[in-house]
Amino acid sequence: MSASDHKSRGRPLLRVENLVKHFPVTGGMLRRHALGAVKAVDGLSFDVAEGETLAVVGESGCGKSTMGRLVLRLIEATAGAIYLDDNDIRGFDRHQLRSMRRDLQIIFQDPFASLNPRMTVGEIIAEPVALHGLASGAGIAARVRELLEVVGLRATHADRYPHEFSGGQRQRIGIARALAVKPRLIVCDEPVSALDVSVQAQVLNLLQDLQRQFGLSYIFIAHDLAVVKHIGDRVAVMYLGKIVELADKDTLYANPRHPYTQALLQAIPVPDPTLDRHRLLLEGDVPSPLNPPSGCRFHTRCPFVQELCRHEEPTLDPVFEADGGGGHTVACHYRATIPPMAAVETGAASGAVYQTRLAVLDRARRAASETATS
Repeated sequence: MSASDHKSRGRPLLRVENLVKHFPVTGGMLRRHALGAVKAVDGLSFDVAEGETLAVVGESGCGKSTMGRLVLRLIEATAGAIYLDDNDIRGFDRHQLRSMRRDLQIIFQDPFASLNPRMTVGEIIAEPVALHGLASGAGIAARVRELLEVVGLRATHADRYPHEFSGGQRQRIGIARALAVKPRLIVCDEPVSALDVSVQAQVLNLLQDLQRQFGLSYIFIAHDLAVVKHIGDRVAVMYLGKIVELADKDTLYANPRHPYTQALLQAIPVPDPTLDRHRLLLEGDVPSPLNPPSGCRFHTRCPFVQELCRHEEPTLDPVFEADGGGGHTVACHYRATIPPMAAVETGAASGAVYQTRLAVLDRARRAASETATS
């Protein structure tokens, strides 16, 4: 997907405007004394089109998972608007919210903690089907069998409990549960980070197959930029509660303009010890979201910091004014003058890492096949 493709994506399915979530911090004997607020999400704006995957990346604690839960109204936002088909779901009442749950679902990071250990797999998948009145009686059992087969499991697995499955199989159960109500958008909250490398590839390929089959949209939250390169259409890079760069994946990997994005891309491991790499190393720790820096939040670690960065917060604007607000936006005062990074290195690095993972997957498949035939 190119920048020009981004401009013609059409009407968004989901649109978020100035989304804010501050968690109050209190102290004192009765916890009534306000000490401040953790600014977990502090003014996010983005959209997701039909059939699109928006990947969200950033360090731990930057607000990615909080953003995903805000979009689903699993937690309530402090401010901002969340539009689903131009309807602000923040104003939905209880009845409207239940109907909205069919359109927006989530796949959690931990494939074991997200499943009820006292329920069978069949009961876990059947619950949302019955709750939303999508089927009854034998129709529910048929729907469960269908979903299990869609995610690569057997219908006989419906009678087993979560602890009887591997991590990859449990994540497939979580995916089946998310699909049960025929959603339009799924928030994938680091769905492969707890899985083995070979299993990661299988689950990623499954998610892409399901997207093509059912026309799904994804918000894909991840740490691993090699994974994002494989599955994303556009990429939003978050730092300390804000989006600092947003572009289609080809543009972002070929020409990252924010220093933080450049540092993340250069940190991708390359399976070639002879390659001479020039990495942009960040100094210092991530500031506390309880008291973020003034001006640009990245200025305390930025190698290109100027005096303006310390006092004035940048907005998410096109890299070059002539772009007209199209596909590539960056929150940096000096976005047009930041030295470009070697596109060949970042593209080759992310591609090589994923190709290595696919090779691991192929070896695992061959070993399983040989074991089955012996």
